[in-house]
Amino acid sequence: MLQPKILEVKPIDKYNIRLKYETGEIKTFDVKPYIEGDWFGELADESYFKTVKVIPGGIGIEWLNGQDIAPHELYELGN
Repeated sequence: MLQPKILEVKPIDKYNIRLKYETGEIKTFDVKPYIEGDWFGELADESYFKTVKVIPGGIGIEWLNGQDIAPHELYELGN
């Protein structure tokens, strides 16, 4: 299944992000279960966590050093 494009991502509290999709849907996604190891461990730093941005074209999200979460996970597991 193709996910709708992401228009906006916003960190809303510790380790949660709010995603706004082109369909008008707004979903909240808990990133905390992903924050492990060297690569994703950087996300534990709250100021770094807030650097999340939409990838051009709305195909996903990423942080400054390239960490990302699969778009289908964001869409399917978001509430």
